[in-house]
Amino acid sequence: MATTFDFGFGPVSAHQHPNGGGWVSDSARVADTAYIGPDARVFGAAVVRDNAVVSDNAVVSGYAWIYGNAQVSGKAWVFGYAMVAENAQVYGNAEISGNARVYGNAWVGGNAKVSGNARVSGKAEVIKD
Repeated sequence: MATTFDFGFGPVSAHQHPNGGGWVSDSARVADTAYIGPDARVFGAAVVRDNAVVSDNAVVSGYAWIYGNAQVSGKAWVFGYAMVAENAQVYGNAEISGNARVYGNAWVGGNAKVSGNARVSGKAEVIKD
């Protein structure tokens, strides 16, 4: 029997990730080495690989990619064709969308929004109260 989960748009085929127990749609690709926390969600055609972490109530959706040692936590949402990579951290209520890229040792947090073709890299910090 197929398992389904409602990510907010009606139930879809999904499973709980073996490393953390968070829900992952069967259309998403998540490596066994990644961590998807019990309240985190990954759906759509999103990809989470390597040692990436999606925790707390964070959501990764659309065609977003999270990889390397990147961390998405809090109530952060990464969607569209966005990418979070290397040692980057996205947390709080931050949103990364469009074709935005957050990588290197960059941090995006609080209520910050990074979108379009924006690039946040190196040791940059984008934090909005």
